Amino acid sequence: MPVRRQIWGRRQGPGLKPARRKLLEERLPALRVVLPEHGMLDPSAQFAEPLRGFRLEIGFGGGEHLAAQATAHPELGFLGVEPFMDGVGKLVAQIDESGLRNVRVLPDDARLLLRVLPDSCLQRIDVLFPDPWPKARHQKRRIVNRETVVQMARVLAPGGELRLATDIVDYARWMLEATLAEPRLVWQAERADEWRLAPADHVRTRYQAKAEREGRPAVFLRFLADK
Repeated sequence: MPVRRQIWGRRQGPGLKPARRKLLEERLPALRVVLPEHGMLDPSAQFAEPLRGFRLEIGFGGGEHLAAQATAHPELGFLGVEPFMDGVGKLVAQIDESGLRNVRVLPDDARLLLRVLPDSCLQRIDVLFPDPWPKARHQKRRIVNRETVVQMARVLAPGGELRLATDIVDYARWMLEATLAEPRLVWQAERADEWRLAPADHVRTRYQAKAEREGRPAVFLRFLADK
């Protein structure tokens, strides 16, 4: 069944300066993931060079984490999804400055991409500090939910990893309800520090730093795909 695009809130803020807008116009077309009208999207076809595997980051914000991971792993291809164009502009600037060749970007609804990715095609998915939509009437907008978790489990390769992070306790519970209901995902926490502490290769985002300044500790949830 086709997925209807659902993007709430502004897609562009007042801070997109002319130079950043020009950079997006010049560089984004070559970096953009184009969703197929029919059939599935082959991640390897998005990159000019052969790569050893692929990762996806949903809602990459300012792109700090995604750019750092792509720099640390030039052998992997990274797909980043972010509907907010200011964040896309920040990531494209980092790609341009660092000369990264292993990042592709979808400035759209992540569910559209999840639906067209083949089974077992990703090594890892990161969803870090997504919009919590705290009001009860808006919670259906949360990107981590039972429907999207089913798709995430489907596209992860056996042994692939799903990483979720939030500073909102209610959203952490919501995430756990969605993921624990998916039999193909196995939660990796055996003691409290394994959800209180970030994974060793985690890169702090500006949103995480803001949450810490405001006294909201993060929760980190890791799952492995067991197929």
